[in-house]
Amino acid sequence: MEYSIFPSDDGNYIILKVVGTFGRQQALQYHLEAHRMGRAMGIDRFLLDFSEGRNTDTVLRHYTFVSQDMRHPEINLDARIAMLVSSYDHSHDFIEAMLKQEGVDVALFYDLEAAIAFLMRP
Repeated sequence: MEYSIFPSDDGNYIILKVVGTFGRQQALQYHLEAHRMGRAMGIDRFLLDFSEGRNTDTVLRHYTFVSQDMRHPEINLDARIAMLVSSYDHSHDFIEAMLKQEGVDVALFYDLEAAIAFLMRP
């Protein structure tokens, strides 16, 4: 598994790109790094590119990730988050549903342009 975190070319959002499988602990590390970068750059929009990444955790661990891990003080729950996923990968569906339930502005996308349009809307 490999990952990278960097600002978009226009500086409007942070991109987190993951390739391979990952679980709750890695996801928390990725989110913390991305949100730290966002805070340092004054950016509160994130593109989570999981189009080549698959979450292998159980539903219970997904629940723990959203209900506990995402409440870390360094994670901005007021941010806008677009999750780009492969059309056959449903390993992120439950997390998206739970985050929405928590009031997070998040959505899953199968198309990069649609994800960016979501991030760029006022």
